[in-house]
Amino acid sequence: MTLRHILVGLCLAGSSAVSAQNSWDEVEVKPVALRGNVHVIYGAGGNIGVSAGDDGVFIIDDQFAPLTERLKATIAGISDKPIRFVINTHFHFDHTGGNENLGSSGAVIVAHDNVRQRLSAGSFIKAFNVTTEPQPVAALPVVTFNDQMSLHLNGEDARIIHVPNAHTNSDSIIHFRSSNVIHMGDTFFNGRFPFIDVPNGGSIGGVIRMAEMALGAADENTIVIPGHGQVTDQAGLQAYRDMLVAAKDVVAALKDEGQSLEDVVAAKPLADVHPEWQEANPAGVDLFVSTIFESL
Repeated sequence: MTLRHILVGLCLAGSSAVSAQNSWDEVEVKPVALRGNVHVIYGAGGNIGVSAGDDGVFIIDDQFAPLTERLKATIAGISDKPIRFVINTHFHFDHTGGNENLGSSGAVIVAHDNVRQRLSAGSFIKAFNVTTEPQPVAALPVVTFNDQMSLHLNGEDARIIHVPNAHTNSDSIIHFRSSNVIHMGDTFFNGRFPFIDVPNGGSIGGVIRMAEMALGAADENTIVIPGHGQVTDQAGLQAYRDMLVAAKDVVAALKDEGQSLEDVVAAKPLADVHPEWQEANPAGVDLFVSTIFESL
């Protein structure tokens, strides 16, 4: 993986740790116990979900290859059981970069059909002008599905649910029904404007549908793990869904008036929406507006 890939991944994650210090050693790999057997691990790239119990360990996403050994060490502090399964929420490399290392170590990689297709064929992220080469066999999901499936481990019915054309065309969320925890992958960016990969099948409508599906399964006690940002709850996810709908409506109104993409971006239609997010990442809001426009 090139430094360019690393920096783009950190851009997606909203992190500057590696780009500023150019060292994986500076990344804080931090586990947090959530409820029951379920934990989250923060680092560089997508948030990692962990289920650790008598049946072993399965994780959701695996960030970047240079962090695999530290990830393993962190998980060993949670459980002495092996990592049996890795679930990929989608194909982007800041969520699948550790696949080859973990697959080579015996973990079974599970994902939607389109994740395997994207990883095996290679991909291009237009917004960042980054090409990812086809991945080796060890990095590819060996168990795939086209709609829903479950893992029945550690006393959980962990339901893996695909919604077409959300952040990409390969996204799934994972609902830990017993623990009342939902991992949203990159269909949910908490505390920042989301990135929607339209050329790879993403759409604002699909992201809204995914949020509404998760809200339909949630209650006031649900813990929600976003793809990026801090863990939140039903209210946090509801606020995110409402922001998505409001942003879609205002961009759609301008597009319906016949304004071009350049005109809509220049109009700053979301200037009053979360000004703290815009101050932290001014390019993020323009990219969000662009992807809404392109997906309508």
